[in-house]
Amino acid sequence: MITLLLFILGVALLAVGGELLVRGASGLARRLGIPPLIVGLTVVAFGTSAPEAAVSLFASLAGQADIALGNVVGSNILNVLLILGVSAAIVPLLVNRQLLTLDVPVMVGASVLVWALALNGTIGRWEGLLLLALLTTYTVVLVAMSRRARAAAAEANAAAPAAATQPVWLLAMFVVGGLVLLVLGSRWFVDGAVAFARLVGVSELVIGLTIVALGTSLPEVASSVIAAIRNERDIAVGNIIGSNIFNLFFVLGLAATVSPAGVAVAPAAARFDIPVMVVAALVCLPIFFTGRELSRWEGWLFLGYYVAYTAYLILNSSGHDALPWLSAALLYFALPLTALVLAVQLARSARKSER
Repeated sequence: MITLLLFILGVALLAVGGELLVRGASGLARRLGIPPLIVGLTVVAFGTSAPEAAVSLFASLAGQADIALGNVVGSNILNVLLILGVSAAIVPLLVNRQLLTLDVPVMVGASVLVWALALNGTIGRWEGLLLLALLTTYTVVLVAMSRRARAAAAEANAAAPAAATQPVWLLAMFVVGGLVLLVLGSRWFVDGAVAFARLVGVSELVIGLTIVALGTSLPEVASSVIAAIRNERDIAVGNIIGSNIFNLFFVLGLAATVSPAGVAVAPAAARFDIPVMVVAALVCLPIFFTGRELSRWEGWLFLGYYVAYTAYLILNSSGHDALPWLSAALLYFALPLTALVLAVQLARSARKSER
């Protein structure tokens, strides 16, 4: 009963803390006149990834590497397949050109890099510092692009940025309060998740890849779904892409840096879960580039793959007899069919561009 209460309270504090942090940080960013797309890619994306950062940092310090790594990898898979899938199922998502030329390729490159770093079984402290340095470089590029966009808009429109509707001190209190709730909620959440894993006999890696990943992704779920409903499609997509980049560069980089031994990578994660994360990132390239839109049927396709991935984790951890049937269906039917459909879409897009 205490385990369940800790788990529920942890989820609640993470959700409330993430909301306060995003609201305060977004308000402060707008007060500084930062364009909405950059806010979505940085402040909103980084803010909604704060629960992942808190959970993975605490788990790394506690020596729970499977939770630290599984939280990042599971969150990135969930962000693309579940959250983008749900958002696109609500309304087709138009993709901004900047996302295609910079942010999505950075997400794919970061995913491949983490996979390469994980192949030796450990993401060490120096590798964590490398990831943090790459985040700094990416952020500097975004800031430079933000300044150019703001200067161009000012020259074209001579319009001042809209004033914030709330005072700066209140926005700052939102940020501080959100951080406090995130730290406290992450501790309760990890304690509850680990106790739950031991209670039911499920490995901590599976818990990190599913329940912890879903719990820490609640801010992304809320912000992207609400953005899709309100037709703020750049925010819906930019939030997910930015969150995935932040998870890999900052969350995993920080977890590896603060731990003397780095973050140990379980063989199962290196063989299956991290490759799934890489494939989920790679799939965004052809889908986003064909028509610059994530359609409803593609959203449902993403959702179907997330259900299949979660089912695989559960069946594999329990040794269920249905696991070979699911694996065969994915390997010999679902994946080839998806590859065929994407190839047809790419061919159609190439023909349109030639006209």
